[in-house]
Amino acid sequence: MKLTRRIFMKLTTSAIALTAGLSTAFAGEMPAPFDNPGEVKIALVRYLSTGDFFQAYLSGVESQAAAIGVDLRIFDSRQDAALQADMVDQAIAIGVDGIIVQHGLTESMQDAVQRALDAGIKVVAFDVNVENDAVPQVEQSDYLLGKLALEQAIIDNGDTWKAGYVYVAGIAPLDRRDVAWQDVKTANPGIEELAMFGTLDNPIANSVANQARSVLQANPEITVMFAPYDEFAKGVKIAVDEAGMTDQVDIYSADVSTADISAMREPGSAWAATVATNPAVVGEVSVRTLAMLLAGEDPGHNVVVPPTLITQAFLNDNDIKNMSDLSANMPQFAHADVSVPAWMPLPSR
Repeated sequence: MKLTRRIFMKLTTSAIALTAGLSTAFAGEMPAPFDNPGEVKIALVRYLSTGDFFQAYLSGVESQAAAIGVDLRIFDSRQDAALQADMVDQAIAIGVDGIIVQHGLTESMQDAVQRALDAGIKVVAFDVNVENDAVPQVEQSDYLLGKLALEQAIIDNGDTWKAGYVYVAGIAPLDRRDVAWQDVKTANPGIEELAMFGTLDNPIANSVANQARSVLQANPEITVMFAPYDEFAKGVKIAVDEAGMTDQVDIYSADVSTADISAMREPGSAWAATVATNPAVVGEVSVRTLAMLLAGEDPGHNVVVPPTLITQAFLNDNDIKNMSDLSANMPQFAHADVSVPAWMPLPSR
């Protein structure tokens, strides 16, 4: 019995040592500069931050940054293009190793990003085209976001209808979604655009609602609203509800949040479908892409997170109440196998 106990203790001790060794080995597999936790400093420089999408995106950035042990600094320009460029310079000045530029205008970001690159800082851009081959572009396949939503609109309404369109030019994801809108209109001449409107003035949903009220009053024959950003869709829904036109107008959008799911599932809601990626997952992908650059790896120039069509019927049929329910019912929504090298630790799920 003594012998058995001693053998048992030896085996237990060996197992503990092996486990510790494996943990050390895993930590050792983290490439430079991530082999020194906390030594890497990155910045997120934001142009847009209003709305559920951007809060979820930020949470994804924060969780992935924590998983790889980097020091994350957040700069929020609140849709001030000049301030966003200044914030890139601030990030350079504090000596960050990498920068994620989240949205913005090409003309204001090009020179600022080049200054960062000249300082030896790696840069990743999410939904802003800085027109620089050295900067990977993380995107949601915005063309597909628009195209899938419009294809659902045609399934629901046929190929002949009068539309309102919410659009603000100069914002990269909206510009890419606009290409889908133009292509669908060209392929379906029965679709007639009666009004185009849009604003990014805060609060965005309320500002768009004010515009949509006038558009619906002037064009009561509109039956489809294409609002390819969920804050736009919220604003249009406010106006449609107030006008008592929920039975007449269908809204098709892009992006999703728990608040959007609630709005889509309201009895008689005009919000028929949206196409989205999980914004938290996109935030995670943005950090992983930057981490690959810092580790000397090539993530590719276009880093695309594939989108998913989400209809009102799907939400109701599966009793989906929030983003967690959506992820549970759509595994492809919960994680994107994008920018995931073997050494990359992922956030806990």
